Amino acid sequence: MEICMRFGSSARCLMATALICAVWSPGASLAQGGPAVVAVDLVVVEPLTQTTPVLGRLVSRQRGLVAALTNGPVREITVDVGDRISSGDVILRIAAERIDQTRNLQAAEVTVARAKVDTARAEFGLAQQELARLERLRSSAAFSQARYDDQVKQVATKLSEMAEAEAAVASAVADLRLAEIDLDRSTVKAPYDGVVVERHTERGAYLSTGDPIVTLINDQDLEVAAEVPSNRISGLTPGREVKMALGDGRVFDGFVRAVVPEENALTRTRAVRFSLALDQIVSQNSTPFAANQTVTVSVPVGEASDVVTVHKDAVVPRGPTNNVFVAKDGKAEMRAVELGESVGNRFVVLRGLEQGDQVVVRGNERLRPGQEIGIPGQPPAGGAKVQSKSEDGKAS
Repeated sequence: MEICMRFGSSARCLMATALICAVWSPGASLAQGGPAVVAVDLVVVEPLTQTTPVLGRLVSRQRGLVAALTNGPVREITVDVGDRISSGDVILRIAAERIDQTRNLQAAEVTVARAKVDTARAEFGLAQQELARLERLRSSAAFSQARYDDQVKQVATKLSEMAEAEAAVASAVADLRLAEIDLDRSTVKAPYDGVVVERHTERGAYLSTGDPIVTLINDQDLEVAAEVPSNRISGLTPGREVKMALGDGRVFDGFVRAVVPEENALTRTRAVRFSLALDQIVSQNSTPFAANQTVTVSVPVGEASDVVTVHKDAVVPRGPTNNVFVAKDGKAEMRAVELGESVGNRFVVLRGLEQGDQVVVRGNERLRPGQEIGIPGQPPAGGAKVQSKSEDGKAS
């Protein structure tokens, strides 16, 4: 309104408005200020792999029952469902009074057996002494061959008794060791880090060796299991990198760990295990993982092939064709391109561009074919360095 009042007529008002718009127009500003300042990106050649999605699930590499290792009544169970425990933490204690007394009994048996060894050694020594005395009498009239023969047999008997006593010591020591193992195993400890997902016994229950106590799962050592169609297996070699996505949108790198050499006759699929990139899990794992959580695996189909790609921001659709502006000799050269599939933030170029071409990705919306352009940090055709202005008006 102030402009119309100042010029005094609608015609003059329209002329003034058009003049102001022309002054504020970015295109006019570029025309008056020299070359259009643009940002460029290189056309590159990169490997492209065709993929197909396959549903898998997270599985724990450590999951199973923690069982009782000896017999006895449960005195105390120290964990509950949902508890996170570390390797070596106490899970359950069995009342061990009877086991302790058995251990004491076996220790006494060891003492008795060792005493018998000492006795047998002493008797063996006496028998050897008597045999030596008879040896010295061999040349005298008092020598008796029958008594000498009997003493030789006596020495052999005492030697056998000593060996038997020593074997009894070994047997008693082994029984003592078994009793000590039972006593030690009366306290059940976690074999690995994990979370208790089920409890199978209570205080006061009687457990036999092998009875289940809790089900434990290690949710920090996970991998992906997927049933992959047999005709998609060729691209899955051990160590091959794949992309995996969770239902919440998180994407991870994974690697083929193993392809199980057994085919499901009904589904014509093979079990494949994928390991996860642990550094990415640590950095992105805002929500804890869970066993059996669904994972979509992008299974590669065949080997990767090299393709020419261009940044998506470089493509300017005009009518039925896709075009890009190539920075060449300080000017914008418009080229029609034929594009293929999308690869992240880039397009596969089927025709129109070559590796190393510089394409305009910023400021290309208002460019005209043949228009002079300037790239910040690079000298234009005229030789003067192009300066770009930041929002506060300072040159950079």
